[in-house]
Amino acid sequence: MTSPRRIALVTGASRGIGRSTALALAGDGFDVAFTARTVTEGEGSVPGRTTREAGVLHSVPGSLDSTTAAIQALGVRALPLRMDLADPAGPAAVADLLLEQWGAPTVLVNNAVHHVPHARFLELDLGDLRDSLESNLVRQVALVQALLPAMVAAGGGIVANMCSGSASIDPPGPPGEGGWGLAYAAAKAGFGRIAGAVNAEFRDQGIRAFNLEPGFVVTESGRARGGTDQIEARGFTGAPVEASGRVIAWLARSGRDDPEANALLGTVIDAPRLSARLP
Repeated sequence: MTSPRRIALVTGASRGIGRSTALALAGDGFDVAFTARTVTEGEGSVPGRTTREAGVLHSVPGSLDSTTAAIQALGVRALPLRMDLADPAGPAAVADLLLEQWGAPTVLVNNAVHHVPHARFLELDLGDLRDSLESNLVRQVALVQALLPAMVAAGGGIVANMCSGSASIDPPGPPGEGGWGLAYAAAKAGFGRIAGAVNAEFRDQGIRAFNLEPGFVVTESGRARGGTDQIEARGFTGAPVEASGRVIAWLARSGRDDPEANALLGTVIDAPRLSARLP
């Protein structure tokens, strides 16, 4: 069943940047489908920040249920879809359910991340490296591939990818001392190339793909894991969690020929800086 209403899909939206983005789009009148691993409030947990905390789990707030309630409170429809990027079948299943129940999205926000605890270089298990690349690159590509044909057929839309400075900036210290691990950075570097490939092939068919850098946001998961104070001490100033959602909502409002928005194609958008300039 297709819908004449504007539809967005936001991945990883039980908390943090994803939830904030889902609510920003809902506030702009989008019906919002969204994914997360945690279904019911109180069940959420995240592993430790580094491999030296093996086996540690931290409780975190947020769930599909709570985000559903927040979206519906804004007067639009919510479609919660459980997805774990660690599951190879997850992206295709989510795409199939969305297309069957609502139709093609106008906006696709790739925000979800599968956290593989950060390891120091000589301690990096190659299986963990493969896990990060499969989950945070290959399965992200799979979701975009599954939805692009329907988005083109429906007249186009935008793909917004949540990138990371770790893809291009050397870590200022080892994991656990203000830095990050190679498994995360390598996957994010590959992830950052998706938008360019999509634009090269689908820009003339009404698809615009953008990369956003959200800044160093201390999310519920980051706060639970600890160590964010060490990262901030290395010069990474905290950014507002709402910035990326505001920018994506603005991009969604822009027309396909909007010169200001289109000037950002092929760049990495500094979401906090642009958000501060938006009305």
